[in-house]
Amino acid sequence: MRNILRSEPDNLRAQLLIAKAHSQAGDIVLAEDAYRRVLAIDSGNVEATLELARALVARAREERCDVALLPECLDLGWTHPEAPRRAQPVPGPVSDVLAEAAREHGIWVVAGLTERAGDRTFNTSVLLDERGQIRLKHHKINELDIAWDIYTRGTSLDVADTPFGRVGITICADNSPASVELGLALGAMGAQLILSPCAWAVESDHDDEKEPYGRDVWDPAYTILAEKRSLATVGVSNVGRLEVGPWKGRYCIGSSLAMGFDGTVVARAPYGVEAETMMAVDVPLAG
Repeated sequence: MRNILRSEPDNLRAQLLIAKAHSQAGDIVLAEDAYRRVLAIDSGNVEATLELARALVARAREERCDVALLPECLDLGWTHPEAPRRAQPVPGPVSDVLAEAAREHGIWVVAGLTERAGDRTFNTSVLLDERGQIRLKHHKINELDIAWDIYTRGTSLDVADTPFGRVGITICADNSPASVELGLALGAMGAQLILSPCAWAVESDHDDEKEPYGRDVWDPAYTILAEKRSLATVGVSNVGRLEVGPWKGRYCIGSSLAMGFDGTVVARAPYGVEAETMMAVDVPLAG
């Protein structure tokens, strides 16, 4: 195997085998690095993406987190043109990987997935409990018009009681200023916390120093939820260049945001196309 890598450093199969070996040995950090190397070779490798997510769930548990929150459409990426063909049912083989991780490590998980349901494709988020059971499934409602030919929009909201509070789940633009009523409705249903997988993207020439990302969109929207319903809200975005779809060439730039029930920004992740990070954050809830 090492001989293969010396002669063919971009050998995908060899890198995958090494990553799996680290995972099986319980070397979480080494496994994460190995799966990132796979994704550097093949950014659309679903197996590597899911295994990296599994490793991050394990690390979240090591950090004594109650819940691990992962980005939007983490399997294929948002607006992947082949989503209608490649999407899987939920529950199904993709969500089962995350359910197994939740069960193995005894942690709740929220993740964004691409779901096929009959002849329809949904931009979906799920809340998995520590036994790997799906407690909530949400279909994105405020889908951007550039994605209407890919995803069927959702029509409902729900909440679930957890050991860390009553939770609602949304996806990205569901919590934008234009659709803040969705979050307010979750607050009216008793939610204390909204967990939102996101894919926040900018033009490749965006200057974060001149225009700090999210300050005119997510900060004010999350603040409304806090002020009107005492809701804490956490949005977690991915990083990386969008390689396909209507926003091909744009950059997903992290900048994940956690806001407490009183409107205080508890945490803001680094900005950048390569600014991947995992943060353990205490988010204060009302009540």
